[in-house]
Amino acid sequence: MNLSFLLSLMALVVAFGPAQAQTKEPGAAYNNADFKVTSTEAVYQTDLDMVVMSMQVSGQAGRTTPKPIGSTNGAPVLAYVFPTTLHAQDVGFSPTEGIVALALTSHPDMDDTPLWDENNDGIYDNDGVVWHPHWVVLQEDKRVPSGLSVKAFRQDDKTVVLPKTAPGVPLYFDSPGYGVVTSGKTIRVAIPAYRINHRTEFRFDAVTCYLQMHHSEHGQSGSHHAATDKPMLGVYAVYGVLSGKLSLPYPVVKK
Repeated sequence: MNLSFLLSLMALVVAFGPAQAQTKEPGAAYNNADFKVTSTEAVYQTDLDMVVMSMQVSGQAGRTTPKPIGSTNGAPVLAYVFPTTLHAQDVGFSPTEGIVALALTSHPDMDDTPLWDENNDGIYDNDGVVWHPHWVVLQEDKRVPSGLSVKAFRQDDKTVVLPKTAPGVPLYFDSPGYGVVTSGKTIRVAIPAYRINHRTEFRFDAVTCYLQMHHSEHGQSGSHHAATDKPMLGVYAVYGVLSGKLSLPYPVVKK
């Protein structure tokens, strides 16, 4: 990850700051104690060869989910996000600049995990509201209040490689299917080490935020969205950054 790129993103996050509790701002209605981050941890469990990442909040983790709007255009997404120092190729993407982050999300208007049945009802496309993980690559994007969006690419760009578990949108975006568990103030995700190229000594941060999905009237190509005023998946409100500066200071500890 390019240092100047990270410093630029840090400056944007500091400049915009956490979302204020004003209902006129996108996502402000969800800015409550369930997204007030108090601590975080990542543990490499050597006996299981897994990295377990967790985030603690002052409220109840995962209790608040978005209200559906009945459309994927403008669909709300809530997320507990772990930005990391991992490389894009460590999680199955082709090399690209940006911050590789694991986002634990809930979004009732769409289901982007076609391989997984999170609510175990035998239907694979009705459980977007259930908290589930996505690997994403975040980029600087001044079109949205937070200054961040999920990196897009041209639909016809054959040089881009996505993991086999990706849902097929022109974004650096994957649906890896890891287990996500909420319990009291804590949300956790368990990542098999081989799914991150056996990188078990990375650094990370803990962020809570609100995103929105937008579809172009002329299709979903990354090139078209790059020329419009809205990214396909942008971060519209940052509720909290544990480090305060998106400095990714926290190490994975080994047990």
